Amino acid sequence: MGIFTRTPKLAPGLSDLQPFTDVLEKEDTRHSNEDGDHEKFAHYVRKEKIVESAVTGKAVRALCGKKWVPSRDPEKFPICPMCKKIYDGLKKE
Repeated sequence: MGIFTRTPKLAPGLSDLQPFTDVLEKEDTRHSNEDGDHEKFAHYVRKEKIVESAVTGKAVRALCGKKWVPSRDPEKFPICPMCKKIYDGLKKE
């Protein structure tokens, strides 16, 4: 036996146990900036939610339903067509 080789020892009575073979899945709760066409647009969100997100790092939800943590300049992107449609519908009421 080499100096770096070690045989694990089991407690008495545990020699017939089998190792776990189940895999536990962990749900990924991070917010992605890579979920399709939503990233090509600037979205409508309440101003106070943008400020809150900047302070706390919490995600915001746009009118179209997209949820993310804002981190880019919306002036560089066209307005999301779905957000615009919903917003225009709200103004008529």
